[in-house]
Amino acid sequence: MRYVIIGAGAVGGTIGVLLDQAGRDVTLVARGAHLDAIRARGLTLRRPDGEVTARLSAVDGPDDRPLPADTVLVLTVKSQDTAGALAAWVDAPVAGGGTAGERLPLVTAQNGVANERTALRLFADVHPICVWLPATHLDPGVVVANGHPHPGMLHIGRYPGGADDTDRTIAADLDAAGFVAPVRADVLRWKYGKLLSNLGNGLQALLGQGIPDALAERVRAEGVAALAAAGIAHTSPEEEKAERGDLVGQRPVDGEARSGGSTWQSLARGTGSTEVDHLNGEIALLGRLHGVATPVNVAVQRAVRRAVRERIAAGAFPLVELEKMIA
Repeated sequence: MRYVIIGAGAVGGTIGVLLDQAGRDVTLVARGAHLDAIRARGLTLRRPDGEVTARLSAVDGPDDRPLPADTVLVLTVKSQDTAGALAAWVDAPVAGGGTAGERLPLVTAQNGVANERTALRLFADVHPICVWLPATHLDPGVVVANGHPHPGMLHIGRYPGGADDTDRTIAADLDAAGFVAPVRADVLRWKYGKLLSNLGNGLQALLGQGIPDALAERVRAEGVAALAAAGIAHTSPEEEKAERGDLVGQRPVDGEARSGGSTWQSLARGTGSTEVDHLNGEIALLGRLHGVATPVNVAVQRAVRRAVRERIAAGAFPLVELEKMIA
């Protein structure tokens, strides 16, 4: 299979470089200074055991040339950019006739749980991935991946449920690239468990490493209550820890620990948007639909949007201001 990685940031860059190193045909989709750097110097992946620079094909979107029929589109953009990415690729022509939306598998390797439903409106064949991949993208042309001994664990299945030969083929390629890639018929259950973990991303983006335990517990408890009210199954922290075992941990790269999660990185890079409305916002949505109060998650949403508007640095939001917003 050939892979087009739509979004060559922390997750997409790591997956793309390692698939290339495993001998798979990979094209990266990027933009701006990051695209320029990849085209000029390649994409450098720094890991605990060394670094590699891959000279990969890099584009800013589809063109008029038909995509090969064995292409897999891997969506790794942040959730707030999903609609634009889908619109750009859905009508791309495929060799032999038809369009990408009609004929090609679309893999959603993203945080959050709204991307798959959005994708299925346009793409007939959608495959969610639950992403456990500790990586950072702050500088053009460079991705830092702290996962060790494996770079990440990527559960894959079909949407809305089940698993098929496409999942097994993609999983085999990911395994060959060094990932742990279980095929799961209940992949959404794993993604909802990951969503609960990701509810702390906004707190970290706002407060850095100084998150009060009580606040972290409240934001997750609201999420658990909202999922329960909606009748949505999810994995537990104990199940997730047992699944990862010693397969995926984190180690420093060049003596430095990972700076922060995906939402923190968006603030640090000044991208002008974050995925908070698809993480904490998902819990706010479910709470409103099912009569569950979610004041902490709603406050985190508002505070992160304010941090973006006011260009407040990652980790520099005053705790007292967040507490007022919660109250």
